[in-house]
Amino acid sequence: MSAPTPHHAPPRTERAGLLGVVVRVLMAVVLGGAVGLIGTVAHRTQWADLPGGLVLALLLTVSAAMMCRAWSGLSTLLAAGAGWLVVVQLLATTGPGGDVLVPADLTGYVWTYGGLVLFAVAAFLPSRWFSDQVAPERGTDPAPHPARHHE
Repeated sequence: MSAPTPHHAPPRTERAGLLGVVVRVLMAVVLGGAVGLIGTVAHRTQWADLPGGLVLALLLTVSAAMMCRAWSGLSTLLAAGAGWLVVVQLLATTGPGGDVLVPADLTGYVWTYGGLVLFAVAAFLPSRWFSDQVAPERGTDPAPHPARHHE
């Protein structure tokens, strides 16, 4: 026999669900911070006078944002965005020797504000794009209507 659970304790499945959400949010913060770190270091790289590092850093950012949105919804997307923002802003400050990883020039502005815009775009995309539900085909009835059943 198992001991009865107190009335104030949530059921085990509810606690496990909450723990899962907390773990996913923490992992998203770490992912966003890692993407912000990698992107900040790489965004100034150029290949043949083209801003290849900036393009790749922004692609990595939008990929992480979309993955977090698809993975667990807006909570992980916002957590990843927060991790990204904190790391990018910390690395944009002047270092101990006076160096700056994100100077106040066009590339730095595109990296800083462009990344934020990409997180916002991912937040406002239609939720059906991130759903595993199969959409009904156009012109078909999504569910049978009880009133239409005739034998």
